[in-house]
Amino acid sequence: MRVMVIVKASKQSEAGVMPSTQLLQAMGKFNEELAAAGVMQAGEGLKPSSQGVRVRFSGDQRTVIDGPFTETKELIAGYWIWKVDSMREAIDWLKRCPCPTEGEESDVEIRPIFEAEDFAEQDPTGEIRAAEQKLRDELERGR
Repeated sequence: MRVMVIVKASKQSEAGVMPSTQLLQAMGKFNEELAAAGVMQAGEGLKPSSQGVRVRFSGDQRTVIDGPFTETKELIAGYWIWKVDSMREAIDWLKRCPCPTEGEESDVEIRPIFEAEDFAEQDPTGEIRAAEQKLRDELERGR
């Protein structure tokens, strides 16, 4: 199973405060462990929402809303994509992670990613799943 591990933003990350050298080193070591175990597929930190935009969809209308966005606890500061055997394995890995927000409480969320098989009922012929797999294969070759 694949999961997205979502690091929630903090007041510091939204203010653009860069992590300390110690935290960067600790996270680097943790990422190396994840990669060596074949767990980590991707992972990045995100710049503050002040540098982002949202696009609101309302019917055919699209409205661009410039950041920053106010609800820090709802914002994302970074993420990983992990391939694990179970949610328990993901939890066990995350418990080993350095605290991503120095000196502050931090919430990190783990969410399962939909896989093509999850849509079998909506795709009885398998066409959509085959197209999805083809795209994944192409993306993987491009890495």
